[in-house]
Amino acid sequence: MSKTFFTILASAAALLASPGATNAGEVKPAMTTATNALPKPEKSGLLPINGLNYYYAIYGKGEPLLLLHGGLGSIDMFAPILPKLAENRTVIGVDLQGHGRTALGDRPFTVEAIGDDIADIVKALGYDKVDVMGYSLGGGVAFRMAVQHPEAVRRLVLVSTGYATDGFYDEMRPQQAQVSAAAAAFMKDTPMYKSYVAVAPHPEDFPKLLDTLGNFMRQNRDYSADVAKLKMPVMLAYGDSDMYKPEHEIKFYQMLGGGLKDAGWMRENLSQNRLAILPNRTHYDAFFAPELTAAALPFLNGETKVKTWDEVVGETE
Repeated sequence: MSKTFFTILASAAALLASPGATNAGEVKPAMTTATNALPKPEKSGLLPINGLNYYYAIYGKGEPLLLLHGGLGSIDMFAPILPKLAENRTVIGVDLQGHGRTALGDRPFTVEAIGDDIADIVKALGYDKVDVMGYSLGGGVAFRMAVQHPEAVRRLVLVSTGYATDGFYDEMRPQQAQVSAAAAAFMKDTPMYKSYVAVAPHPEDFPKLLDTLGNFMRQNRDYSADVAKLKMPVMLAYGDSDMYKPEHEIKFYQMLGGGLKDAGWMRENLSQNRLAILPNRTHYDAFFAPELTAAALPFLNGETKVKTWDEVVGETE
């Protein structure tokens, strides 16, 4: 296979934007390394939600933070940053439909349906409202959850996530369109395949998952009309060399009410929303960057809420 073909598969790995629990011992352990192993969860298991059995794991204690991974990944993608997030937070990780320890099933794969599922999972675990951070595909799910169930989302962080498929660089769409089951045989030695078969309840579904994701990526989506429905504080975070065009990122921020005018001497025009551009980061490494946690945690903790000039000055005295 050519280098270009594996570039296509790599792009799939980061994908787009686009009940009672079973005993955790019934779920396969994750394949991790010594340096990037997830801590032992406080609680984990499977939840039957809308015809699927979703795997979840809960780490740490504190205000709840729901963490949603990218395409062809799992909760384990966040191993480098999850311990920091869980220092003063209850982190709820979920393996999305067809990913990690959650089976693909026969239900259509849409971010709208998965967004509903995730809201149901939050309720099933006993939470009325959570902060949410989603990356790439997980960002698309987080976006839909916040639009469809705004009462369940307190603050929202979208990492490497767009509001429409035309936000990708033009050369990305043809590459994404080529993802299919035909690639499965050539992926046997890749980390994506190995991590999937190590934990998937049906490892033989990997070709089917590639077909599913390929079909998903070939669709055109435009959620611009829904951006205004995000009334909760929102942070957008991107690598400075992300998969999305910078003009798309800025437009997203402006649609949320940010970047439209100078904030004003008294900060009177400051938006409640935030935009973070992570230097020297790409779509494929932004989700585990330490600078992501450094930017996101103060926002999630409410430390970057709109303040008056007097409040800001008072903090420096």
